[in-house]
Amino acid sequence: MTSSAAQWRPKIVLVAGFLGAGKTSLILSAAVQLERSGVRCAVVLNDQGEELVDTLHVRQREIVSSEVTGGCFCCKFSDFVSVIEQLRAVAPEVIFAEPVGSCVDIAATVIRPLREEFELCRLAPFTVLVDPRRAASVLSGGADPNIEFLLRKQLEEADLVCTSKADLYPHTECALEMEARPLSAKTGFGVRQWLDDVLGGRSEAGVKALDVDYGQYAQAEAALAWLNLSVVFAPERAISPAEVIGPLFDHLDKELTAAGIAIAHLKVMDRSPAGWVKASICSNGEEPDAEGDLDASPANSHEILLNLRAIGAPHQVREIVKKRMESLEGRLLDMHLGCFSPAPPRPERRIPMRQPLGSPANK
Repeated sequence: MTSSAAQWRPKIVLVAGFLGAGKTSLILSAAVQLERSGVRCAVVLNDQGEELVDTLHVRQREIVSSEVTGGCFCCKFSDFVSVIEQLRAVAPEVIFAEPVGSCVDIAATVIRPLREEFELCRLAPFTVLVDPRRAASVLSGGADPNIEFLLRKQLEEADLVCTSKADLYPHTECALEMEARPLSAKTGFGVRQWLDDVLGGRSEAGVKALDVDYGQYAQAEAALAWLNLSVVFAPERAISPAEVIGPLFDHLDKELTAAGIAIAHLKVMDRSPAGWVKASICSNGEEPDAEGDLDASPANSHEILLNLRAIGAPHQVREIVKKRMESLEGRLLDMHLGCFSPAPPRPERRIPMRQPLGSPANK
């Protein structure tokens, strides 16, 4: 073990927020800025399922990453601790961790247990990121009550609330009843200032008490269908990643909308020998946000990873996606497709009371 690893005392920055808020994009933007200034970073992703677009996306950016799958950080707390310990080998100075987008009660089930588990780690103020357009829709009334419950509970326990996508919505009123800082991962607006705050150690992490009805929490998560798909696609003729993803998004959007299924977040990554493209939308009818090698040449093989979170019955969501994939002109090889509703949350540990100021993790 190197001396730096032996004396390792990382800062853990948890960034939560509802599905599609832009958590991974913010973390990537922040990590790139820090790495450029010589600060070693790592990212830990989290999901109820497996085969994550976000993990692949982070690795494409050559950032050290790991993941906790098959459940949220709170229900897989031991796995989360193990992943952090494994990162000791590379001794990152900052570890960004992104909880599942439907999770709440993070302070009591993740932050405070971490403070007890790791005397040497330092915990940054708990950031909750909000898509201003979704917040304006959900919090103004008339939205799905399950989504409203999850979003409101996430906001209630935040040490710091930030709104994302300031490049798209510079003047959007997001109906928040609290101060929020606008950020843009795409342009970098506000990211440096946010990093200064969360890494500066000027405030304690996870200090807010949150009253959660776990029965209502389970019901709210169960309203979501959680679909992950991976497949190798061999088209009848060579086509580019953009030519695969574009029509796929259009058809899935229309078919889910026609079935009355609301998209919470749809992400697709296509990797071919010619390059990669990732695209995502956060609601029905939205124009996909795409990045990567958009002008990549046609190729005869495509590795497709698709993550969909939607408000609907899992069997119906699964059937729509399965039929759409089978309609592609070419062969589907080694396809893995799973769709389910999250199981009721059962945290491994829960510390509802605030830890005293001056605890070792925050000195």
